[in-house]
Amino acid sequence: MANEDKKDFNAMLQDNKDMPKFQIITDVKSIEKYGGNKMYFAPPIAYDEVMKKIPYGKVITVGKIREFFAKENDADFTEPITAGIFVSIAAWASHQRLKDKTPYWRTLKANGELNEKSRTACRKVWRIGENRFQMGDRIEYAGSKYIG
Repeated sequence: MANEDKKDFNAMLQDNKDMPKFQIITDVKSIEKYGGNKMYFAPPIAYDEVMKKIPYGKVITVGKIREFFAKENDADFTEPITAGIFVSIAAWASHQRLKDKTPYWRTLKANGELNEKSRTACRKVWRIGENRFQMGDRIEYAGSKYIG
């Protein structure tokens, strides 16, 4: 995102954008890719709430959060583009707050890489428990029993 210092990410986080909602897709390639036609849109605050549940020493991917939302809402999948945007909004909103921080560095991209806000905040080296990781390292996903 550009001009982060001029945006109110906490206001964006609270804007539900008429979500949650569902959409039935008809594109055959998308249906094949995602395994169905019922697509769920979670509001930005929902991502923040899930990200806050990830305990110290554990990580989760955006994809696993999307799977969780789809399962909890009886959908075939959760819309992927807004998911990435809303995780980023949750991270920047936390960065702008003095209290009630979200441990956004525990939410990874699908391939196990840090999200952009985490890269900025963590400055090349970070820890999970006793382990140190550097930018570009891939991290094994630890499971999702701590959500839901």
